Amino acid sequence: MSKVLVSLLAGLIASSALAETPNFGTAQETDPAAMGWMQGSPPPADKVIRHSDMSLYRFPQTRWSFANFRQLVPTSDVWRGASPVSTLPVAIDKNIDALTFQPMGQDGSMTWEDSLAANYTDAIVVLHNGRIVYERYFGVMQQHIPHMTMSVTKSFFGTLGAILVAEGKLDPTALVTKYIPELRDSAFGDATVRQVLDMTTGIKYSEDYTDPSAEIYQHVRAGSVFPRPADYDGPKTFYEFLLTLKKEGEHGQAFSYKTVNSDVLGWLIRRVTGQSVGEFLSERIWQKIGAEEDGYMLVDTVGNEFAGGGFNATARDMARFGEMMRMGGRFNGQQVVPAAAVEDITRGASTEDFAKAGYKTLPGWSYRDQWWVSHDDHGVYAARGIHGQTIYIDPKAGMVIARLASFPLAANANIDPTSLPAYRALADYLMK
Repeated sequence: MSKVLVSLLAGLIASSALAETPNFGTAQETDPAAMGWMQGSPPPADKVIRHSDMSLYRFPQTRWSFANFRQLVPTSDVWRGASPVSTLPVAIDKNIDALTFQPMGQDGSMTWEDSLAANYTDAIVVLHNGRIVYERYFGVMQQHIPHMTMSVTKSFFGTLGAILVAEGKLDPTALVTKYIPELRDSAFGDATVRQVLDMTTGIKYSEDYTDPSAEIYQHVRAGSVFPRPADYDGPKTFYEFLLTLKKEGEHGQAFSYKTVNSDVLGWLIRRVTGQSVGEFLSERIWQKIGAEEDGYMLVDTVGNEFAGGGFNATARDMARFGEMMRMGGRFNGQQVVPAAAVEDITRGASTEDFAKAGYKTLPGWSYRDQWWVSHDDHGVYAARGIHGQTIYIDPKAGMVIARLASFPLAANANIDPTSLPAYRALADYLMK
């Protein structure tokens, strides 16, 4: 693999923050509309973005591609259904932009508005008690445009898994092989469904993008998320890749964030329901919340969804999903997700197991059903994806934030020092 591609991938899903952020140019300087990406018939050669040469993952091209993935790669639809769109009352609070807070590890203050630019925000919607109090779009994003949610996808899959557990269709104590016997000889052969849901499996799998021999390279090539070399002869799908994984340590000992767990969960959902995950998500959640737009999933060459990070949705529909979760699974006049499933998610998991993973910006948190749970005095929990994607739910403040972004560096540790204090400051403000 070329050094250029290794460098490219290193920036995509880095596992830890860099000591110093390079100068990538400001959000204004890298505005994708102003830069003219993919404009023209055809676009000039230096403004073309492709999957085959990895330019759709290169910053600043990502500021366009994260809002236009389905133009470049295979996808499947998550239908919104034929029912009316659910209403989100609008009561914009013009004072929010001037709200100030202190970023982590800094002496000075920052305004809410400045934090949006600092984190290369593409779209953001804030709900307070079900009303839109703040909404902004930047670059090429608009209200109706779905955006890549990255690992926020995991929380959608985790919610579907929690639904199946609550309904007795998926036994969390059972071995994964009860449902997927094909995994008997893999690392997941003696893993339980719960260990997969909470990512406490002991799997030999590295997500170090600076190491071209890491398993993550094989994973994303197998699923065609990244292009394959001309001489590629490895697994041809996400599920074929899972069969090759080996154990490293024992299951159930510690939280370890490894995307392959989400692929196993996607397979479990397909096997138990007899539907694609996109179909099940549409039927059980997307149609019931009255989504404004269809969502869509990145898929491999045989249609298996990229469970680790392939869902695309609008900011408003992400906010609807978050509001439904905040309301205990009830939204749009019906119980969408069983209350027991929401309770299981918000209860969280072992903070001791989570601490072993070393997330310095998330002290005291845990990971349950593919959701990040804070255990703080507001009961905050969140869906989180690289480059700044999030659904942040603060039950005590009655607040839901849906943010889509294209921060140049992948790891949320680069963004948390401004985002998390900003979210808490806004929650405190709204509570007043």
